Amino acid sequence: KAETLGGLNVELEIKHQELIDTKEKLLTEYSRSLIEASLDPLVTINPDGKITDMNQATVHYTGISREHLTGTNFFEYFTEPQKAREVYEQVFEKGSIINSPLTLKHIDGKLTDIMLNGSVYKNDKNVVMGVVLVARDVTEEQRSAKELSEAIVLAEMATLIAEDAKQKAEEASHHAEDAAMAKQQFLSNMSHEIRTPMNAIIGFTKVILKTDLTSKQREYLNAIKLSGNSLIVLINDILDLAKVDAGKMTFEQIPFKISSSITAMIHLFETTIQEKNLELLKVYDDRIPDVLLGDPMRLHQVILNLVSNAVKFTNKGTITVSAGLLEEDDEKVKIEFTVSDTGIGIPEDKKGLVFQNFQQASSETSRLYGGTGLGLSIVKQLVESQGGNINVLSKQNEGTSFIFTLSFQKTTQLVAVDTDMLELSSDIENIKVLVVEDMSLNQLLMKTILDEFGFERDIAANGKIAIEKMEHKTYDIILMDLQMPEMNGFEATDYIRNTLHSKIPIIALTADVTTVDLAKCTAAGMNDYIAKPIDEKLLYNKIIALVKKRTPFEKKKKKEQEPVAVKELSFTNLTYLYQHTKSNSALISEMISIYLNQTPPLVHAMKESLVNKDWQALYAAAHKMIPSFSIMGIDARYESMAKEIQDFARLKKEALENAVETDINKEAMETPAIAEMIAEIERMLQNVITELT
Repeated sequence: KAETLGGLNVELEIKHQELIDTKEKLLTEYSRSLIEASLDPLVTINPDGKITDMNQATVHYTGISREHLTGTNFFEYFTEPQKAREVYEQVFEKGSIINSPLTLKHIDGKLTDIMLNGSVYKNDKNVVMGVVLVARDVTEEQRSAKELSEAIVLAEMATLIAEDAKQKAEEASHHAEDAAMAKQQFLSNMSHEIRTPMNAIIGFTKVILKTDLTSKQREYLNAIKLSGNSLIVLINDILDLAKVDAGKMTFEQIPFKISSSITAMIHLFETTIQEKNLELLKVYDDRIPDVLLGDPMRLHQVILNLVSNAVKFTNKGTITVSAGLLEEDDEKVKIEFTVSDTGIGIPEDKKGLVFQNFQQASSETSRLYGGTGLGLSIVKQLVESQGGNINVLSKQNEGTSFIFTLSFQKTTQLVAVDTDMLELSSDIENIKVLVVEDMSLNQLLMKTILDEFGFERDIAANGKIAIEKMEHKTYDIILMDLQMPEMNGFEATDYIRNTLHSKIPIIALTADVTTVDLAKCTAAGMNDYIAKPIDEKLLYNKIIALVKKRTPFEKKKKKEQEPVAVKELSFTNLTYLYQHTKSNSALISEMISIYLNQTPPLVHAMKESLVNKDWQALYAAAHKMIPSFSIMGIDARYESMAKEIQDFARLKKEALENAVETDINKEAMETPAIAEMIAEIERMLQNVITELT
């Protein structure tokens, strides 16, 4: 029995060991399957740094078989063996590592960036047997990171380039703005010189039109006045040439007679036509409605330029101005205008140039015939801005035809008679006017004019006083000077619109009619403007138009007055005062007294501010003096001097405000020249004082 039991125990132990071996084998196979399932290289290393086991991924990344890897040094498969050794030692020291970067070598030289993670492993007696290391391939991640980094750098570079380009664009924009300002100032100065004679031409023409004339004389004078008005419109366009270039011109829609417009234009050239022994013909289609809505001044400009061009280049033969009806419906008509001549013609290869700014058909054209080459460019822009088109047909040495089309709205309105004024409706009688003006002479003149209109009027010496008056009294309209002490016209208007929230009509009174100031008037909230010296008929009509509810009426019959004999003086002409005061000697004396009191301090202020380089004070003094020259009938060249002084001060003032250098000292208008102008005005004033006292 004992032997039997002993044999049975041995057999059981063998079976038990077999079970243990089987279990371990199963565990080993299970572990192997887990290890091989990993796509990342995995190795086990003994304390001596020798590789004891690895998975198939390790074979793939190194290119070395299991047999050759087993028992070799772990460190020799990396580009930096010492760094690999340090990582291995850290595992034994700390028990584990996380994301240690290394570069794994392939047998054929290929490199793989990895992140190494690992920990020690122990036996059942807690004794460290070695380490397990897993290498995660991060090559793609690092490539993406590198690309991202490069993209960020490129983006930053692109941003810098864009900012540099933006800065250069801003600098170019500033240069363009400076150039535009210089052009604006030049055109403004030139316009002052042109306005002086033009205002005289138009003014005296209006005076003559009020006298007894034959029908032919009245027809010719109306043509002169029409031409003057067209030139004034052209001057306004030149003042803002940028607006013309941008095609932002505005056009009126008022009733007018096209036939009369063409006739008036033809009359302007009768003398020249006779001198050159030419024939000027008008061909007009009677089917065109008598009255249409449009902008007569713009049409006058177009016809004036085209006929002038034809006369210039025609030495014999005929010039024909024609208008024909092209299309008509219930609301509008389309008219074709043609200006033809039998002149020198245009070469075929030069036709494309004639509508460009400052271009003519040949280099000799300006020398032989004169002109700037701007007229036809303006014509093209005027026509196309109104939705029309213009073409040229020409044959050299036979003649030229300019053909343009425009559309006009039909209307049942009557053409306004220029000499008529508007009468008050019964429900808006007793108009209350607030005049905001700091110059005593202008205050008195406005009182006189408004009294003649039969309007109730109050005077405020500056914007601040005007606002105080508005708080205690209601007015129908305000006449607002722009340049005043304490609160100027722009500031007062801004306060009235944005603080008082009043919509009362405001007309600007200005001696400095430039597009810059007119734009400022509009921006401030003013409804209209009128230039000094005041045209009372124009002022009357503007007031009535803004007060609303106006009705046209036949001109009021006024009692004929005997012509007043105005004393002939050497330095002044008091006709203006006699006309506007109805020959009231007491009122004339009062206005002369005010002029003599207020003008010498203004001259002194100009002299002192020039010495002190107080450009604001110089500008203000010159500005206040300008209207008085026309009121007192003083030679227009002194008014021109005052305007030059004002413009000089404006340039200096703007240069200081913008903190930039200007080339003003390089221009003709130097400080010594301004000082001489002031001295000449002072000498003139001494003569005027002697004459009037």
